[in-house]
Amino acid sequence: MSTAISAAPAFAPTVALRDTPIRKFWFDEVPTAPTLAAERRHRQERLAGAFRLFARYGFDQGLAGHITARDPEWPDHFWVNPLGRHFARIRVSDLLLVNSHGEIVVGEGPLNQAAFAIHSAIHEARPDIVAAAHTHSLYGKAWSTLGRTIDPLTQDSCSFYEDHALFDDFQGVVLDTSEGARIAEALGSNKAVILKNHGILTAGPSVGAAAWWYIALDNACHTQLLAEAAGKPQLIPHDVAALTHERVGRPGGAYFSFESLYEGLVEAEPDLLD
Repeated sequence: MSTAISAAPAFAPTVALRDTPIRKFWFDEVPTAPTLAAERRHRQERLAGAFRLFARYGFDQGLAGHITARDPEWPDHFWVNPLGRHFARIRVSDLLLVNSHGEIVVGEGPLNQAAFAIHSAIHEARPDIVAAAHTHSLYGKAWSTLGRTIDPLTQDSCSFYEDHALFDDFQGVVLDTSEGARIAEALGSNKAVILKNHGILTAGPSVGAAAWWYIALDNACHTQLLAEAAGKPQLIPHDVAALTHERVGRPGGAYFSFESLYEGLVEAEPDLLD
């Protein structure tokens, strides 16, 4: 005995929907807080959240790693994690506010000297940057030993197509601001830089963008390492890679990608807001 299946009703959009023009959304629109105090709190909360997300991704080896967020009221100051506080335990109240001389203005240290040397130079060189992220993630470190930028192998890796650089002058632990300045020079106007024999660093106009791009770049390094181990990867042609970068490499897309992770994180670990 057969069972009759009724036809699904035809989709009938409303007049309002039919009359609404198709809007191209390239993910450039990022919400801003109405006051300096609200914007500061927004950056602090996302910064604490970024550390906890990095711990979940395994970007938390030892004392290595730092993410900074420029203060919206005092642009020559930035918020950063205290040395020795594990990423998975960082709260808003743990963050340090540091000035351009490396002095702790708010919070209790100690301050990671490498964090100051690198990030102070980047924030000074790039006024458009709100946040920068660097840790010793596994795949970022592994890829950095090859002394190469990544290739456009996938749609995701095209986020960095012609938008990342190589710093190939490793001289040990970065403790001097002069080396931080050379890293900032290598970064140039890009969103990321591969630090040869060291790891990767990303920067962006929001905490969310910088943090998401770090996650995405480590993933791109992982992907290319796997692809090259398996055979000879086929590169995406220049024109296609450039167009894809234009569509998937924008800061708004990175911001909202981060927000999708942040919302679940806060629900699971609300103490990060303390």
